[in-house]
Amino acid sequence: MRVHELAKKYDIPSKDLVDQLKKLKISVKSHMSALTEEDLAKFESSRTESKKTKTDKNEKPKAVVKSASKPTAPVNKEVKPQEAPRKIIQTEKKPTEQIKVQAKTKPPIIPTEKQDIPKKNIRQPAVPLEPVVKKIRSRFPITVGDLAAKVGVSVSEMIKHLIGLGIMANINQLLDKKIVYRVAELLDVVVEEEPSEEELALSQDVGDEKNLKLRPTVVTLMGHVDHGKTSLLDAIRSTNVAEKEAGRITQHIGAHAVEIKGKGVVTFLDTPGHEAFTAMRARGANITDVVVIVVAADDGVMPQTIEAIDHARAAELPIVVAVNKTDLPAADPNRVKKELQKIGLTPEDWGGKTVCVNVSAKTKQGIDELLEMLMLEAELLELKANPNRKAEGTVIEAKITKNRGAVASIIVQKGTLKIGDAFVCGIASGKVRAMHNDRGKNVKEASPSIPVEIIGLEGVPEAGDRFYVCEDEKQARIIAEEHRLKIRESATHGQIAKHIRLENVYSKIQEAELKELKLIIKADVQGSVEALRQSLEKLSTDKVDLRVIHGGAGGINDSDVMLAAASDAVVIGFHVKIEPSSQRIVEKEGVDVRLYNIIYEAIEDVRSAMEGMLAPTIKEVIVGKAKVMQVFKSSKAGNVAGCRVVKGALSRQAKARLVRDNVVIFEGRLSSLKRFKDDVREVLEGHECGASFDGHNDVREGDVIEMYKQEQVASKL
Repeated sequence: MRVHELAKKYDIPSKDLVDQLKKLKISVKSHMSALTEEDLAKFESSRTESKKTKTDKNEKPKAVVKSASKPTAPVNKEVKPQEAPRKIIQTEKKPTEQIKVQAKTKPPIIPTEKQDIPKKNIRQPAVPLEPVVKKIRSRFPITVGDLAAKVGVSVSEMIKHLIGLGIMANINQLLDKKIVYRVAELLDVVVEEEPSEEELALSQDVGDEKNLKLRPTVVTLMGHVDHGKTSLLDAIRSTNVAEKEAGRITQHIGAHAVEIKGKGVVTFLDTPGHEAFTAMRARGANITDVVVIVVAADDGVMPQTIEAIDHARAAELPIVVAVNKTDLPAADPNRVKKELQKIGLTPEDWGGKTVCVNVSAKTKQGIDELLEMLMLEAELLELKANPNRKAEGTVIEAKITKNRGAVASIIVQKGTLKIGDAFVCGIASGKVRAMHNDRGKNVKEASPSIPVEIIGLEGVPEAGDRFYVCEDEKQARIIAEEHRLKIRESATHGQIAKHIRLENVYSKIQEAELKELKLIIKADVQGSVEALRQSLEKLSTDKVDLRVIHGGAGGINDSDVMLAAASDAVVIGFHVKIEPSSQRIVEKEGVDVRLYNIIYEAIEDVRSAMEGMLAPTIKEVIVGKAKVMQVFKSSKAGNVAGCRVVKGALSRQAKARLVRDNVVIFEGRLSSLKRFKDDVREVLEGHECGASFDGHNDVREGDVIEMYKQEQVASKL
């Protein structure tokens, strides 16, 4: 049973019930959390005890009233306490009615020594009624107009209350949960969160564990470019996909179900690199069960191979290595195994745990052995799913076609997808009009782990979006609209993903929320990467384990940022820069990227963050960029860079750095800055100039000059 169902059963607000369960030390996160039989029993027992306590409390006042109704001490010398009520009742016109009224309300007031007995009838004071608290149910986010209608006030009055809270909004402005609760407090209104249409749709069909059945394994092929991933898949499928690709390089994600005679089905994902794999994982789409790293026997382990392995390790997935191109004269599988051993993947035949299979996509050598190993991995993992329920899955890719409109490739993860099912995936909804398998044939249904291409979408979803079947098309459209509203709200308020940052590492450790701090290290040379890795990993404590999930030489690129977003890691850069395209992803995903020039500063910052004593952050602000178009030699100034300012301005007052291939070559100041023959202090964007560095003469065509200033920002925990 879920929390919101229990709340409905006992007529308790979901939010209050969540608080009660947390007090009972029952682990719940929201009203959608599932409760075990033990949790329900614990709640029932606490509820029974509270009822007994209330009953005991209610019985005590009754005893006091009985004792007070027969006082022994006389109040007045002339009148006895027992006679007083009789005289009063006799003066009443309708004594029986008066007694009934007294019995319904409160016991009669017993006069004290200081009070005189009234000569006329006693009238009980009116019992003050408790103020009726207005309750409303709402989903979030909600517009100002809809909230005003629910509360029962005018839109202008609602806007006034929002302005009083410092929130400028119009009638169509979306309000999140926090703002709605603040407004409700001002208006003395109790707001109960209503389950969203999506939560209702997902809670209606949770399935039964008894119906779980074994499902096919989903395998992702990864590795260096041109090492034969797609060609290997062609050999497995006995097709020729690579010939159809531009330049024989995979340009999109493909999913293929391969049936192995007498053993079952294996679903293969062929990606254009680990970026797509990580991008999907960053969106919460963990659809892969096993990763196959393809390494060319004549080329060995390449930098991109190491990146792919690090990405698979970060996802905590089992790795199988396929050593391809073993039929070539220059092939040396043993060299590949040695290189794999250096990066922590020791082959099984060398005493390790990594399965390595020698294959050839051209001659189909070792293909059967590779498939056998994958089936063995599947048996060890015991992958199961319930096919007898509504389908859920993940979007692999989506596109617009001229003849069929919006088309999406999906992998079903739970249930069985059928023709005619209403569905939603991301901001798109629709009804399954037709389905095609990986070979283009029409199919009527798709079971767990089977990839299909569906037609009938009313929009184009994104790769990694969750796909699931709804009751009808109306519910699917409502859920898609909820998704659009959430995206619009995030864009309006500039909300970004809340990833781990060095500033909040200490607080997370104290709250026991952080068990492992993950880092990605990028440096100018591999030696610096290893030095940083060894120094930082020594900072691990009993409370938190510090682990470097990826390290490499070169600038911080899109792959590094997406891996950090998917793994909730911090990026440490040493003598490198962030690529311009990657900077936009950093801002969008909210990844913490730290750049250092001194190795000890990086180590000290991480140590201080773990101890809760992080010093103020030095924030860099780029004030200008210039590209070196030509280099001139001068007898006085040495090499002079002929530049064009492409952003901001070059200034002799700001600090300067020389960047070559996203690696910082020199940092210092400009010794001279000239516009034509005149010395100038500043050159604005769009103009050309000549610049030379103080103490540095190695300037080349294509280098980038960056001007920056540093600002101190207080660290917040």
